Amino acid sequence: MKHREDTYEGHDYYMLDQLLSEDHLMARQAVRDWVKREVSPIIEDYSDRHSCPTHLFKGLADIGAFGPSLPVKYGGGGMDEIAYGVIMQELERGDSGIRSMASVQGSLVMYPIYKYASEEQKLKYLPKLGSGEFIGCFGLTEPDFGSNPAGMVTRVVDDGDAYVLNGSKMWITNSPVADLAVVWAKDEQGDILGMVVEKDANGFSAPEIHGKWSLRASITGELVFEDVRVPKSQVFPNVKGLKGPLSCLSKARYGIAWGAIGAALDCYDSALKYSKERIQFGKPIGAFQLTQKKLAEMITEITKAQLLAWRLGSLANKSEATPAQISMAKRNNVNMALQIAREARQIFGGMGITNEYPIMRHMMNLETVLTYEGTHDIHLLITGMDVTGFNAFQ
Repeated sequence: MKHREDTYEGHDYYMLDQLLSEDHLMARQAVRDWVKREVSPIIEDYSDRHSCPTHLFKGLADIGAFGPSLPVKYGGGGMDEIAYGVIMQELERGDSGIRSMASVQGSLVMYPIYKYASEEQKLKYLPKLGSGEFIGCFGLTEPDFGSNPAGMVTRVVDDGDAYVLNGSKMWITNSPVADLAVVWAKDEQGDILGMVVEKDANGFSAPEIHGKWSLRASITGELVFEDVRVPKSQVFPNVKGLKGPLSCLSKARYGIAWGAIGAALDCYDSALKYSKERIQFGKPIGAFQLTQKKLAEMITEITKAQLLAWRLGSLANKSEATPAQISMAKRNNVNMALQIAREARQIFGGMGITNEYPIMRHMMNLETVLTYEGTHDIHLLITGMDVTGFNAFQ
């Protein structure tokens, strides 16, 4: 079908732009312009073909989407957490898969290297990851251990100047095209270690997962390790245990809390415009009460999510945002976006299921976003444990 021109300009019902700095607004506009120019014209086609537009990695680097809140010295953008948030929002307005490409690279690969690696590792990898010369992926989830990462069975055994790594990881964004993987595995004492494994290591493979109905423009795969020798210099010296990977997940979940608003805004914007153009019973469908109810509830929920994300960003800038607060925002905002996608689809009627409009693509993508980086129910239990003090996970 013919591609529709991307005429999106944003929606700010509570004038939250007044709370953003000039740097935030400039970063957002640069990413919005890039999405309109590079993503919107091609995304339906790539999604339809179940193909990842890997040529966009360089463009994502050029607009500062990889580690925007990490120091410039280490390949980041040197901006704050709200800038990171608005960048993720604009990327996901284009497509959740494109935002995934960026948030994995920045939050799950660059961040742990910056936080836990040696200075030598930082200088070796981070500038090339920040520039898009290297693509990275993050290996935590396993075929039998998703919501329970502590049960992982991927192991490393000490072998002199190296560890020997065996096991597999599942549902790994970017893995088939990655130059390196940040991998988490248990040592012989049962401690979880983090390490960088390069793609040309003997015994390391990353087969692609096919047949996805969601995130079709993002490439997903496995990581398989068969007696892979990992030099001890590649192991993170500054972290042991689950706090390592969980800190990365908090960073990524924060980005998703902002990003999901972008998908919701795109669905709302498309539905609002369509409601003014589509004539039924002699008038625009936007003139009917039930259509207005849908649209009014959409912008209300989006506005609440925007306020939640902004406050979370303000706390994150002071290093005061707790993992539980991030969980609440991730859970609320993704669910909000998914419900808006479903309501928007109804406004479009039959046209809503076609790729002439972005609604079904966002809806299918958001089904994955609802589950990854901590499922909808897991985040509920994180909030529950935070407010009651009781652990309901076991």
